[in-house]
Amino acid sequence: MTRVAAVDLGTNSTRLLIADVEGRDLSEVARRLTITRLGEGVDSRRRLLPLPITRVRNCLSDYRREIELHGITRTLAIATSAVRDAENGEAFLGEIEWSYGFKTQLLDGSDEASMMAHGVSAGRSELADALLVDIGGGSTELVLVRQGSVAFATSLDVGCVRITERFLRSDPPSGPELAAAGAHVRSLLPQVGAPHAIGVAGTVTTLATLDLGDTEYDPARTHGHRIPLASVEEQLERLASLTTKQRLAVAGIEPGRAPVIVAGIVVLREVLSTYGLTEIEVSERDVLHGAAFAAAELREPEEGAAPPGAYTCC
Repeated sequence: MTRVAAVDLGTNSTRLLIADVEGRDLSEVARRLTITRLGEGVDSRRRLLPLPITRVRNCLSDYRREIELHGITRTLAIATSAVRDAENGEAFLGEIEWSYGFKTQLLDGSDEASMMAHGVSAGRSELADALLVDIGGGSTELVLVRQGSVAFATSLDVGCVRITERFLRSDPPSGPELAAAGAHVRSLLPQVGAPHAIGVAGTVTTLATLDLGDTEYDPARTHGHRIPLASVEEQLERLASLTTKQRLAVAGIEPGRAPVIVAGIVVLREVLSTYGLTEIEVSERDVLHGAAFAAAELREPEEGAAPPGAYTCC
């Protein structure tokens, strides 16, 4: 058994998972999430900006202390949409490697799909025919799994941060803005089909919390919960009518997610409607868990020179 750490440098949040891994078995030890908005401004400026980078660095300092307390020597930090799209993304990862001692991996769409499918399948029987839906801050991954294997995967530039910045500029968003956002999402969805959908990440876990009527997010309750399409549409209508300040007062919504939750729900609504799905199952296991399996395969770190581009990202 190997104790590892996995860090997800996401567009909207930075997450940490500490887990014990043995073969195909994974046991969570600790899990943390911090809204850092690394992808703020990336869609328009194509660069990671100094303030978001500082937020992530402050978060990683806390995470590293926790990792060290557990005596972990294998840590993998994965980066996705925001870092992929930024001109200084690779330099940023070089700085992270040198500053914190984490191994980093910039995932392309195919890597992210495979790692996400690996994570979702942990701790459950083999996935049959299912569409995996991962709504992130900068992108949405759709992965079609057939008999346990990835049959199709795509990454779409329609995450909750990106859609908010491009379309939902009023507060609360206007009807035409919501319609334009939905039409844009629909225009990018590929022709795939599956009898069952499994959703991961903050949009679906927040919706599950609201659908359950809980005042606080509880992964033990949201995992496996099935959200009806009717509930998705109901919550979209309700939350889109509120200002960001009013959404901050809604029990069950994390403060950092209030500005972008409406866009995330727009994406989910369009996915379910387009593919004729009446509900979506929530999985608390996702790409972060897949990264933990990958971390267990890392070699022990070696001392060496700074990676190319270190300290030059901003």
